[in-house]
Amino acid sequence: MSYRGDVVVGGPAQVRELPTLMISKLAVGRLENNVYLLRCRETGEQLLIDAADEAERVHDLIGPEGLATVVTTHRHGDHWQALSAVVDSTSAQTVAHPLDAPELPVDVNVLVDHGDTVLVGASPLTVIHLRGHTPGSIALLFDDPEGPPHLFTGDSLFPGGVGKTNPDTFPQLMDDISDRVFAQLPDETWVYPGHGKDTTLGAERPHLAEWRERGW
Repeated sequence: MSYRGDVVVGGPAQVRELPTLMISKLAVGRLENNVYLLRCRETGEQLLIDAADEAERVHDLIGPEGLATVVTTHRHGDHWQALSAVVDSTSAQTVAHPLDAPELPVDVNVLVDHGDTVLVGASPLTVIHLRGHTPGSIALLFDDPEGPPHLFTGDSLFPGGVGKTNPDTFPQLMDDISDRVFAQLPDETWVYPGHGKDTTLGAERPHLAEWRERGW
């Protein structure tokens, strides 16, 4: 099956095979959260983005290879319901931004900020701090040396707009999305959001002014 990024709760994961990294996407829970498992093809090391829910299915996704790292993109509870169970069973190190880490149900081993690097085996992921959905929301960028970039955005960017904020924090999120994402990355960048279908920056770029004007 070719990767489309269209998964449903209870259904199988979809797998995207890049030259250096394998990306598996699974939908879990009543809010249809996306869980992403990244596997380095050189070392076999695995990293999980958002242990959102349904710990048993997440464990099945991880498989016998084990898990080195789990990154939580932000503090909202629908993104960490399975975090304690996954950490207990795998002893994976935990990663989050310091502004959101105190709200998580586990101790965070590694605190990261804008521009930091998280490794999955031999493949680096760059942390992008996107303030607004929560104070410590982060995205992870895999700048594929053999193809377009891949961006995991949590709840900060979706097809059709940015993640839910309030009138006070919306301008900051729009500024960060504009300056730290769209101004830095090409249209071919593939976007993997925290819920729902994937998109590309090229598909969303024409609508930035529209989003800012409507306020969401």
